[in-house]
Amino acid sequence: MNIAFGFLLVLGVLILVHEWGHFIVARYFGVRVDVFSIGFGPRLFGFKWGNTDWRISAIPLGGYVRMAGQDISEIDSGEQLPTGAPDELMSKPRWQRALISVAGPAINLIFPLVLLTGYFLVKGDPYPKYNDQPLVILGVPADSPLAKLGVTPGDHILSLNGIPNPNWGTVESEFNKGPEPHNFQITLDHQGTARSVTVSTSGMKDPEHLFGYPPNTPLVGYLDKSKPASAAGIRRDDIIQTMNGERLNNWQDMVAAIQKNGGKPAQVTVRRQSDTKTFTLTPILDKNEKGEPAWVIGIRPGQEWSFRRVGFSQSLASAANFTKRGSLEILIVLKRLLTGEMSAKQLQSVVGIASEAGHAVQEGTFAVITLMAALSLNLGILNLMPIPILDGGNILLLALEGIRRRDFSLSFKERFIQVGLVFLLVLFAYVMYNDVVRLLPTHS
Repeated sequence: MNIAFGFLLVLGVLILVHEWGHFIVARYFGVRVDVFSIGFGPRLFGFKWGNTDWRISAIPLGGYVRMAGQDISEIDSGEQLPTGAPDELMSKPRWQRALISVAGPAINLIFPLVLLTGYFLVKGDPYPKYNDQPLVILGVPADSPLAKLGVTPGDHILSLNGIPNPNWGTVESEFNKGPEPHNFQITLDHQGTARSVTVSTSGMKDPEHLFGYPPNTPLVGYLDKSKPASAAGIRRDDIIQTMNGERLNNWQDMVAAIQKNGGKPAQVTVRRQSDTKTFTLTPILDKNEKGEPAWVIGIRPGQEWSFRRVGFSQSLASAANFTKRGSLEILIVLKRLLTGEMSAKQLQSVVGIASEAGHAVQEGTFAVITLMAALSLNLGILNLMPIPILDGGNILLLALEGIRRRDFSLSFKERFIQVGLVFLLVLFAYVMYNDVVRLLPTHS
């Protein structure tokens, strides 16, 4: 139920936003819009308002805006040939048609900024709750210069770059101040003795883990009902405290403990509100989020958030930062796909998106909002790619026609669209297949 609701909520809103972008610019340029559809295929229900049939269609995997006098080669153009009437799309200059195509992806790129700004303004600027905790070392990786200086779990950082009594949030803010490598002046309490050291993250595999992993509590955010944790009686929002008597300081400790335990029964202690409960479960061999074989118990991390009240300017700045980082991450993924550094097997289809949406609904409003923002950025950027059938392909075709100062033939446009359609269908089938395979357990 969560998956279906989340899928309809997240994807439905994003499709509506995307098509509204096309609609509003088309109407601005005086183009009559005959159909505004959420979904493809047969019309289920809707209403007529003005000249437009606003409808919900049977296949909820996208949507379209059918404009009067659309190029007959486009797959959503219908059977009505352009007549040359002034309110038809093909009667408008190419630059106007290009802007109508750009409008859908553009509104998807703007939407996260608006959505997140509003959320931060109403709810506050979110940050992990553990950021307020004092900076006490829980464990350091072998390549951390602190490990080489003899820093051990339990050491308390008294000063960081002149900031007294730093917390884990101080670490994040200091890392954001400049490019790597980072240099830190640290005063710490090591077994009752104050020490001052200067360290650099140069040469570290993961510089952000200079102080080890933060105290991100092993909080159960998502629970797979078909996996061992749910079968044993663990519930969402439980905090896993120990496994086989070993104290778990953070989520990474728990993952390591599960892999160490392997397929043997494990005794797990959890805190449920004010109660402590003990369960016995046996991890199974399955696949982790990267698609790699791993021992799992069927849970995903939750996050305890704190919110600081902020004004409009800070809300906008935080939303802009999220939008910028999200866009760069998508561009990096595209670059890695094109260069072969990343496999298309790691992409997600509607199956994976539906699953993620279901998880987000379980985790709460903030998870749903951030998922919508991330998917909107994906939809905007990917639609601008110069692939036939996508908005970017249409923009490319209009640009080429503008350069040659005449339209391509109908047969050329049809072949152009067919190539894009076949490419996307093959990619869609391949990605969906891998999504389904990821959901299936690994059998030894």
